[in-house]
Amino acid sequence: MLAHSPPLPLVIDYINVDHDIAAEEEEGIMFALQHHSRVRRVRLLMSFPKLQKLISAIDGEFPMLEYLYIAPPDKHDFRLILPKTILASNLRHLVLKRFAFPIGPPLLTTATGLTTLSLMKIRPSEFIHPNNLLQRLSLLPQLETLGVTFDSPVPSRDVERQLMAAPITAYVTFPHLHWFAFGGPSTYLEALLPRLTMPLLERLQIIFFHQLNFSVPRLVQFMGAIQNLRLGKVKLQFSNNLLYALVHPHEGAAIYSFSLEAHCRHIDWMVASATQIFRTLRPVFSAVEHLTLDFLRDAIASDTNDEADPIQWRELFRSFGNVKTLRVDSDFLTQVSRSLQVDDGGSPMGLLPELKKLEYNGDRIASNSFDAFINARNNAGHSVALVRY
Repeated sequence: MLAHSPPLPLVIDYINVDHDIAAEEEEGIMFALQHHSRVRRVRLLMSFPKLQKLISAIDGEFPMLEYLYIAPPDKHDFRLILPKTILASNLRHLVLKRFAFPIGPPLLTTATGLTTLSLMKIRPSEFIHPNNLLQRLSLLPQLETLGVTFDSPVPSRDVERQLMAAPITAYVTFPHLHWFAFGGPSTYLEALLPRLTMPLLERLQIIFFHQLNFSVPRLVQFMGAIQNLRLGKVKLQFSNNLLYALVHPHEGAAIYSFSLEAHCRHIDWMVASATQIFRTLRPVFSAVEHLTLDFLRDAIASDTNDEADPIQWRELFRSFGNVKTLRVDSDFLTQVSRSLQVDDGGSPMGLLPELKKLEYNGDRIASNSFDAFINARNNAGHSVALVRY
């Protein structure tokens, strides 16, 4: 039927992670890919090796191709290879997952009008030196969305060794970029950021893997220089093996401006990680007025350590000195209330000095743990309302 159809644009869209592609479906996709001049959109999500067979057919010049998305399911850990001779001068959106060196020429040298580039789950064994990455990204001045994530942790010592062997010399300015995402070691991110200029950035997404130490001074400098990045409401979500910080520009905003994931195994590790990160980021979070502590019960393994040191909680709260509303999940009531207790001779205004409302979920008996903190604030002439949500 396709052979006798009018020369209309072709859209190839096959998303199926549960079953292998049928022979007739595979034959149809292969046949459609032979019509290079008509293919406008390709989206393929299927198991390996059938996916690699179809990728091999995306070869040669595709003058109408605007959108290319290719990814295997997460359970597959294979390396996909994109044909080296693919040309797509009209390409606007490119999303590739688990590919080997997916950003080399001639694809990017011809697709200079690209507005979306997402390179997901780059294998650590295929380390891309920041200088090489920047040089290739410099070919894409029209980018509005950029994402680069590694598949799993890359040891910081490996990154440092590479940087010592070949220093970074490239600089890249993205005059139209609104969204930037990075997943990998903080050492790699710290090496990239001083070489990037994104004057219109509105959304920043960071993913760190299993790290014990976080040193991100260049991240705070980078964020401080972004005029359009608004940070008003922070939600810290604790779940199984993951600390997730979601930041909105203000209360009620639907779209987040900053997100950070840190892969950690226990609550105490998560709180310690959050303390390290936000201690450094304190200068850019000085305007935050709303802080939420959330706990995903169903996602917490029963054998995890769900108790954090009160000292770590106090250090975390010191990073949010302008918070006026603190919302606490019932599972954190005891830990948070203990951290807010005033020691003998201590000032009740030492933590969260601007706090006006403390919201909690749970019964009134559980909230009694905050009575000493509330009374101490009231006696100091700074009343705090205790509200159940």
